[in-house]
Amino acid sequence: MNADKEKWVLLIVLSIIWGSSFILIKKSLDHFTPYQVGALRVLIAGIILMPIAISKYKLFPKNQLKWLILAAFTGNFIPMFLFPIAETEISSSIAGIINSMMPIFVIIVGTLFWKFETTKRQMTGIFISFTGVCMLAFGGGDDAKFKIFPILLLLLATLCYAISTTTVKSKLMNVSSTVLSAFVFSFVLFLPSLFSLLSTGFAATFTFSKENMTGLFFVSLLSVFGTGLAMMMNYRLLKVSTPLFASTVTLLMPIVAIIWGILDGETLTTLQFVGAIVILAGLIFLRTKIIAKK
Repeated sequence: MNADKEKWVLLIVLSIIWGSSFILIKKSLDHFTPYQVGALRVLIAGIILMPIAISKYKLFPKNQLKWLILAAFTGNFIPMFLFPIAETEISSSIAGIINSMMPIFVIIVGTLFWKFETTKRQMTGIFISFTGVCMLAFGGGDDAKFKIFPILLLLLATLCYAISTTTVKSKLMNVSSTVLSAFVFSFVLFLPSLFSLLSTGFAATFTFSKENMTGLFFVSLLSVFGTGLAMMMNYRLLKVSTPLFASTVTLLMPIVAIIWGILDGETLTTLQFVGAIVILAGLIFLRTKIIAKK
């Protein structure tokens, strides 16, 4: 498969996997705390990928360790906690919509730190999408003022994803996608996630009850597919495309997230629905000129 076809296949598959992650987070929160969900998600991925990391340890990029640590914590650790915390107050559908702002943060981070070029059209698109985020934050009804904090958490998580994405593309493309994922979860994040989980009292309170095993099932699905496998695919997507193209997976994710949310009984207010459209419109607007250049 040539690179052009491969990047579109990866984009679609990733959209489905990551778009389903938000409902899996929601289901996991029915059984565990947000901090336990985040720690388990990273820890399980680390355990599964450990054999690969050990067998390929000689390929560990010691001279690029600082970039590996930065990419690991911003892309695969901090957001894993921020999303569950936010989803205790807002729906999985809105979480998916907010996450669609990642291309905007890729442009901002790329411009500030990696000298990416930014056009006026892209800045206009950023303003349009930011307007949509404000509509989401304040469009939930009488208690909307209490939704600002979780939206800020989601924006921070999305910013972290952008930092990780641009770092990987700029500094870690010499490491294969599979090996990079294994190193991130098994060598860099295994101990931090284990300590985080133990600090929640998980070991002392966990029992093999039906409820806990159901929760563990949802977290395992989230970890295996939404974290381990998805990150391998994402790193591969970065190899065959650009950071901005890879980040546009978040344009399709909200569609999947909203479908799952509706199936699970979630609803969007009219203003929130309009806000979601405005976010997507801004993202499409800022992408138009880039597409035209290809």
